[in-house]
Amino acid sequence: MAWNEPGKDKDPWGGRGGGNDGPPDLDEAFKKLQDKLNGMFGGGSGSNNGAPGAGSFGAIFTIITLVAAVLYGFFGIYTVDAKERAVVLKLGVFQETLGEGLHWSAPLLTQVFKVGVTNERQYPSKGLMLTQDESIVELPITVQWNVADVKAYVLNVADPETSLKHATDSALRHVVGSTELEQVLSEGRAKMAAEVKQRLQTYLDNYQAGIQIINVNIQQAQPPEEVRANFDDVIKAKEDETRLKNEAQSYSNGVIPVARGKAQRMLEEAEAYKSEVVSRAEGESARFDNLLVEYKRAPEVTRKRLYIDAVESVMTKSSKVMVDVDNNSMLYLPLDKLTKQVPPPVIEEQAEQRPARDIDAKPVVRREPR
Repeated sequence: MAWNEPGKDKDPWGGRGGGNDGPPDLDEAFKKLQDKLNGMFGGGSGSNNGAPGAGSFGAIFTIITLVAAVLYGFFGIYTVDAKERAVVLKLGVFQETLGEGLHWSAPLLTQVFKVGVTNERQYPSKGLMLTQDESIVELPITVQWNVADVKAYVLNVADPETSLKHATDSALRHVVGSTELEQVLSEGRAKMAAEVKQRLQTYLDNYQAGIQIINVNIQQAQPPEEVRANFDDVIKAKEDETRLKNEAQSYSNGVIPVARGKAQRMLEEAEAYKSEVVSRAEGESARFDNLLVEYKRAPEVTRKRLYIDAVESVMTKSSKVMVDVDNNSMLYLPLDKLTKQVPPPVIEEQAEQRPARDIDAKPVVRREPR
């Protein structure tokens, strides 16, 4: 027998049978709720037996519709950061470009692509390449770039970063292929980086990828591992060549100025000698002209005077003495020998062993012509 049959004194809720103090009936509560909803949305009351009618299904559909609309509107809200720009497509067609802030777009009908435009990105790459002189070199490179045109970056190229990688490899191989190995391994990297940047930017502009190249850094090139030892020997030999050239240039810089100074001094001495000889010749010529004038006036006196001057000029350079023995008898005292400084003892001993020829020798007598 059920607990809620008539005639029972108590039920599980502690109330009396048939009284109003028990809990409400569930069917009755559901029916009242249904009547309230039908009154709000204009639906009729249910059937007498308590089963839900057609109005209840309309109310449930309306509630589901409202909830779906709220969720649809909620999922269409998005935020664009200060470092980003948003490209909005409506049914696959470009609609607009949005900046930072809170925005809303219709889900399922629009697509929003957010792209960072202020941050700089890097793309590292490394590979084996062939130089102009047919040498293989391993060259690492780093490309710094950012997005300059958001619309072009999103719409014009399917995969901009992949296109950037391919364009970088193409530009780098073109520049390395037109450069010799010595330039790649030494001071030619800065020039190569500038050429790669210019060529890479040209490729991307032709693609209309919306990418701007900020900087290209080419790091230290390395030869392949298999031939690295030989490359090191070549580099060492080139360094020795450069060092020897510098030493030779330094020696040249020290010797050439000295030689030029000596040559200039010799030229100046020759010029001075030339001036001296010319001046002396001119002086002698002028003296001869003057002497000729005097000779024409007094030939005999001038001739005798010239003879005496010539003899005097010759005898002043000689150590001999002329004595006229026919007219005079005189002794010759060699004062020029006595006035000389006394030599050292050893030299004096040697001098004592020698005969005094200068004193004992007979004087040389020269007679003047009469």
